[in-house]
Amino acid sequence: MDKVTGGQLVAEALAKRNIRYIFSLSGGHITPIYQYLENSPVTIFDTRHEQAALFMAEAWGKMTRTPGVAMVTAGPGFTNALTGVASAFFSNTPLVIIAGCVGLDNKEKYDLQDMYQEKVISPMVKKALVCPKTSRIPEYVDMAFRTAASGRPGPVYLEFPVDVLNAGVDPATVKEAETIVASRPADLDGAEKMLSMMAEAQNPVVIAGTGVWQANAETELVDFIEKTGMPVFTSLSARGTISDAHPLCFEGALAIRPGAAFAAYIETDLVIVLGTRISLYYMFGDVFNPAAKMVQVDICPEEIGRNRQVDLPVAGDLKAFLSGCCRIINERNLSETLISRFQAWIEKLKTAEKDGKTPAEKDWTSDNTPIHPMRLVREIDRFMDKDDDIVVADGGDTTTWMGMTRTMKTPGHYLDYGIFGSLGVGLPYACAAKLRHPDKRVLLISGDGSIGFNFMEFENLIRKGLPVVVVICNDLGWGMIRHSQEIRIGHAIEAGTWIGRVDYHKMVEGIGGKGYLVENPAQIRPALEDAFASGKTCLINVMTDPTTVSPGSMALANVGAYKA
Repeated sequence: MDKVTGGQLVAEALAKRNIRYIFSLSGGHITPIYQYLENSPVTIFDTRHEQAALFMAEAWGKMTRTPGVAMVTAGPGFTNALTGVASAFFSNTPLVIIAGCVGLDNKEKYDLQDMYQEKVISPMVKKALVCPKTSRIPEYVDMAFRTAASGRPGPVYLEFPVDVLNAGVDPATVKEAETIVASRPADLDGAEKMLSMMAEAQNPVVIAGTGVWQANAETELVDFIEKTGMPVFTSLSARGTISDAHPLCFEGALAIRPGAAFAAYIETDLVIVLGTRISLYYMFGDVFNPAAKMVQVDICPEEIGRNRQVDLPVAGDLKAFLSGCCRIINERNLSETLISRFQAWIEKLKTAEKDGKTPAEKDWTSDNTPIHPMRLVREIDRFMDKDDDIVVADGGDTTTWMGMTRTMKTPGHYLDYGIFGSLGVGLPYACAAKLRHPDKRVLLISGDGSIGFNFMEFENLIRKGLPVVVVICNDLGWGMIRHSQEIRIGHAIEAGTWIGRVDYHKMVEGIGGKGYLVENPAQIRPALEDAFASGKTCLINVMTDPTTVSPGSMALANVGAYKA
């Protein structure tokens, strides 16, 4: 009987799971897999750097809520990928990273690119797997995908020694393995207790986070909010799970966003946190009224209670939990009473939202030159106004400005780096977004510093005919660090904070794209219109005011590494 190689078993296992794309940079230790993926239903999407491959896989996992897949070679290929793995870990994104390594027989011989990869990556993944035997490859592939997608999603590491991939085995000795876990545990006792707390509250707020999106609970969230009449703020991947245009949605949950969030948090008497961490975004819980009761619902029990005393901890799946809450409300005819109870609070927050946005209007509408970054992001938000438009943000201050402004109506259509804060995600995220949604408009806004991390993915986009429009908010350097230093120590340290003027648009033109230089706010929209009409990968280099300080810069000056 003909034997089957390990590389073939890996390729077949991936094809069996209907994996559309593997984001990868080739290498000798993974060639045994490549040769069987060639001409298979699985497409290898090659990148110019392993970090970009991991960011693309992360973006794919964020958008699809299924594991994105990246594959890298041993040694430096593996180490280049680590930042993307950590980013997926912090964003709770399902992802499988496949890596080759030196053969088992050649360990400790100083073979090419030999290193202990499993030990390095273990702290930043849900599980690290090293397949020791060719016949067990399908089991290990199944274990990796099952672990990445179940419970709280996250990255899983799957390593194949090259001799395991090259070895041939009798197909009769290979166990087939494909286990699908679809568990949705709901704590209905917790639902009852939360409804009792709501009945005693006057000023509740709901914060919906990534867990809502990952649980496919958009419909249940909207139903729950409409049945209770409570105000909701959305965070991270939950942006758009209930439209910002909904009368009970008060947009983004960040307190620095112009609107009602800060006023709501300091006056609330009940905070219901659905599937998000109580992190820096909420000043580690200190932004909320100290007297407020806290409810936290999360699929991961050990996450509940981080940074803030939680009065009602609820562990479980958010789709099932919210569905259970709605069912109880219907059975007991509670909806009308709850809506009436919170109506005055909603009206108060509408006033607070208007008042909170008024001071920002002068910056959103500024005609100054250099261009105020808030004017730039407002122009982008107004232009990218279709419900299915996709916006990606990258960079320190740039992501802050965009996060303060972007209007979200559709989930899965806004991507940024989240709490891990890794610069360089922009081009890979945008590339994956265009690959996932070829018929939708995709725009990346990036800082001039962050665009440099994976700049050669421009060539990748151009070569593969993926028209993405990139806008650079060019403040001549590393603005967030520059301003935080000015606030903290009285001046910016030039080394590491200033870049100077760079004609990035000409660089993109040089490799076959289209470039624009914008120095006046009136030029922004015409440039956007022309770029999207061109059908090409474009870069719009917008010269923005290098002296403008974002709330993110102010926060950075007073927390973390800067704190005495």
